[in-house]
Amino acid sequence: MALLYATRRIPEAGLAKLRGAGHEVDVSEKDGVLTHDELLAAVAARPYEGLVTLLTDTIGADVLAAAPQVKIIANYAVGYNNISLPDTTARGIIVTNTPGVLTNTVAEFTIAMMFAIAKRISEAERFVRAGRFEGWAPELLLGSDLRGKTLAIVGAGRIGGEVAAAAHFGLGMNIIYTDMKRNEAMEAKVPCTFVEALDDVLPQADVVSIHVPLLPETTHLISADRLARMKKTAYLINTARGPIVDEAALIEALQTGVIRGAALDVFEAEPTIAPALLALDNVVATPHIASASIETRDKMAEMVADNIIAYFTEQTPANVVVA
Repeated sequence: MALLYATRRIPEAGLAKLRGAGHEVDVSEKDGVLTHDELLAAVAARPYEGLVTLLTDTIGADVLAAAPQVKIIANYAVGYNNISLPDTTARGIIVTNTPGVLTNTVAEFTIAMMFAIAKRISEAERFVRAGRFEGWAPELLLGSDLRGKTLAIVGAGRIGGEVAAAAHFGLGMNIIYTDMKRNEAMEAKVPCTFVEALDDVLPQADVVSIHVPLLPETTHLISADRLARMKKTAYLINTARGPIVDEAALIEALQTGVIRGAALDVFEAEPTIAPALLALDNVVATPHIASASIETRDKMAEMVADNIIAYFTEQTPANVVVA
């Protein structure tokens, strides 16, 4: 069957499925992200017909030129902004992703981040570990309640819809949302209000949760001007992509009290994170782990395998990305 290369080890559930279907799979031996030069050398080492890639791999014309036999790239992620679709399309290469499978996991994590920042859980945990806890006090580390507050969903796709449902039915939050178009299916499932303009959504929200893909038009979607439109008591949650938020503007907004806090699983230049951001107590920071459950990561690996197996058995993969 096909000769495949995985740029990093993914869960064995996917690798075993590929090998069980007769494919030969080489896996990067590096314990970490390949540099771009390492990636170029790796894909050129053998006549690979398929690649398993991650969001940390930038796949452009130079990588495709180094791997002229490649027919399919299976991205181990929902997002695919790491792959140049014009270049893959020009070469006739199929690109697939792993949508849907991580929706509930990321939605759960988003709710957890809302609790963490509103209830000051990370800050309180650091407080205790530093030996500063001297007993109960009436005004010690006061947080904010979520029940009855307004949650703004920015991007009403699968994940945004699940967050809206969990927040409304589980926490009694009022839901408003904005997107390129109205999501009537979400409205049928969750009582919510569509607001066409993001600038009109932000002043109404106690919590703003971002669920849009990273595109040229969403880069720095949350800018200094838009942060200034939010309530001073509001929280920003980002489990989508780092560059959607202007990180320098966010740091200044958090330092000066423009908004109350932020919970971030993604960063503008990750894995590099601005020291000024990490120095702030009103920030919860996690290392891009919103989809990191055992169950979901196994399912993602199996979906990658299914996409590749389908292609090499002359079927259409279930999750083809359209340029």
